[in-house]
Amino acid sequence: MIPSSSPPVLVGHAWPETQLAAVLVAVIVLAAAGTTALFAVSLFAYSRRRNSQYLLIVLALGALVARSFFGLGTVFGYVPMTVHHLVEHSLDFLIAVLILYAVYRSGPTGETTLESEPK
Repeated sequence: MIPSSSPPVLVGHAWPETQLAAVLVAVIVLAAAGTTALFAVSLFAYSRRRNSQYLLIVLALGALVARSFFGLGTVFGYVPMTVHHLVEHSLDFLIAVLILYAVYRSGPTGETTLESEPK
């Protein structure tokens, strides 16, 4: 028999204590503000460069903004936890793919020769 003084066993995800809920909301709001600012800067950079690598970065940062707002939607009860996990982990994957493809696209376009390599 489990003594009554032991904490309850939680199955799955539990929301934080009431005093931590404000911290969670503050962190998500700061993340949303920061990613939105970065997204705006990336849009400005893309408008100046009109380059496919810049577009990929804009899309990745846009996915980060969406991720933050899905987090807020979950905290306020608009997005169910299952949908939250599916969407956020899918966005994580999309962000990684977009960044890796941008890096791949920025690599050398032709073959290098021994004469062109630095000594």
